[in-house]
Amino acid sequence: MGLRDYIDKIKPNFEPGGKYARFHSTFEAFETFLYTPNRVTTNGAHIRNYVDMKRSLIYVVFALIPCFLFGTWNIGYQHFLSLGEDVTFWHTFGYGLLKIIPIYLVSYIVGLTIEFTFAEIRHEEVNEGYFVTGFLIPLIMPVDVPLWMLALAVAFAVIIGKEVFGGSGMNIVNPALLARAFLFFSYPSKMTGDSVWIAEKADAYSGATPLGTIFNGGTINDLPSLSEMFIGTIPGSIGETSKIAILIGGLFLIINGIASLRIILATFAGAIAMSLFFDIPFYYHLLMGGFMFGTIFMATDPVTAAQTNIGKLIYGFLIGAITILIRMANPGYPEGMMLAILLLNVFAPLIDWCVVGANIRKRKKRWRTAERSAE
Repeated sequence: MGLRDYIDKIKPNFEPGGKYARFHSTFEAFETFLYTPNRVTTNGAHIRNYVDMKRSLIYVVFALIPCFLFGTWNIGYQHFLSLGEDVTFWHTFGYGLLKIIPIYLVSYIVGLTIEFTFAEIRHEEVNEGYFVTGFLIPLIMPVDVPLWMLALAVAFAVIIGKEVFGGSGMNIVNPALLARAFLFFSYPSKMTGDSVWIAEKADAYSGATPLGTIFNGGTINDLPSLSEMFIGTIPGSIGETSKIAILIGGLFLIINGIASLRIILATFAGAIAMSLFFDIPFYYHLLMGGFMFGTIFMATDPVTAAQTNIGKLIYGFLIGAITILIRMANPGYPEGMMLAILLLNVFAPLIDWCVVGANIRKRKKRWRTAERSAE
């Protein structure tokens, strides 16, 4: 008997009135994860397309794989570099894999448990949204984050960031960034400074990120080279160091119409414009910290970003500008990308409302002008 036949055989037990009806949402989630749902639209559909929500989310996960692979290798590379040891590629990658797997297990076990629980309580289908969120959260964390802290952050992000608003598609802020914000403000010693970012490093080795170096009074001369920051062989969050990997994923998302090119370009433009008022050149800002990762994978989140075309430009520009402003003007917080995106997530509906209102006023003005001309 094939897997499809077995699922069809036990499915009545999970339907309303069945022996395990209370677990209907959980069963439906696993079934639709394995197979395309057999339900089809019967009326009211204006657009039919093969790119459904599940396929869009899978595209995002595919786009994150280069960051995951490089980040896994970089964990081992930074570790053995701090010890002064020279090991093989597979030894390096294997060490990183052993470090990153527990982080992903905690992210998915905690997050999906909460998602399934809320779905059962509400008698709703389990949304696939957390598969992307659960993949993103470990990539924006330091590798040495304690697992119990990560579990708390994931629980906070899923419950407060999503479920209280109604679940995936209803949240007003990016849940993955909310998890990072929770850790930053609750346990700042694990998210900033030069004592983190490298797994079990040597005591005499400084593991400061480039932004941490600037925050601690360093200059451009104290930073890694531009090539090192672009390739990603520096300390930092697991998936944020390699700009090459990020750009590969971003190009994939843009080609498939998942990420908004308007938001990406506007964010770059805002950062470049604001950096002109400070000493550090804009290209350092683009390569430092989570700017590139946040721009491509966080700011473009279709749920929490602005929806109108003009609104996307305003939204992206403000994210870029505020990021640089926070980095340079706030001595207590060297990384500004997280706060800038969360802030603009909150204001995105207002931006769209203003843009739509302006368009309505312009149309009314044209109609009045046309009416007067006709008279």
